[in-house]
Amino acid sequence: MRCKIIKNFLDFTIKVLFFTFFALTLLPVMKKTIYNKFGKEKIVDLPRVTFEGRIVLVLSEHEAEKAVRFLLSQPILGIDTETRPSFTKKQMNQVALLQVATHDICFLFRLNLLGMSPAVKRLLEDTTVPKIGLSWHDDLNMLKKLGDFQTGWFIDLQDHVREIGVQDMSLQKLYANFFGRRISKRERLTNWENSILTDKQKVYAATDAWACVMLYEELMRLEETHDYELVETEEDEQI
Repeated sequence: MRCKIIKNFLDFTIKVLFFTFFALTLLPVMKKTIYNKFGKEKIVDLPRVTFEGRIVLVLSEHEAEKAVRFLLSQPILGIDTETRPSFTKKQMNQVALLQVATHDICFLFRLNLLGMSPAVKRLLEDTTVPKIGLSWHDDLNMLKKLGDFQTGWFIDLQDHVREIGVQDMSLQKLYANFFGRRISKRERLTNWENSILTDKQKVYAATDAWACVMLYEELMRLEETHDYELVETEEDEQI
């Protein structure tokens, strides 16, 4: 009797597993939808995303040395810069802030105080850790006005999104497209040379650098798995 119960149980289990496997093979594979162009008017309705990790201000060469030592021990970094806005064509301000982020910590190097310090130069010249940026060629040119350096290992997100057919180049549109979340750009035109940065400025700067890491890792995943569907939209019907 006991052997019969066990046999019936095993038969039932095998049938369940078989039909489950059969059903799964018939289900359509849900791929991530990516748009070649993402309409800016759609971004305002998305939930906002901000960096929620630790933010560390770097104000001295000693602090910069400690920060760079830590950053160069990480597997990947997101990087961006901020410059005090100029509202006249003749005036061009120098880079005031260099933000460098991991998944959970972001260092804000106040270049208007540090300049091209030895530690900052070592970070920018490093060839062992990939540093992910957006439109990074322009940032490099601005940074080299503070002091010359040999360009290290930098990866520009714009090159990779083109590879999968995405035409938008702004960080805000890319993040909305890939993650369905909104990065606020409200602090972009604030004074990055202020003696004290506001909390909103710090979070804004950290979010931009951190978002570069998140986007790059998602792009690598999609390129490897092909787990996405590119939807091409017309100019007047951008999603």
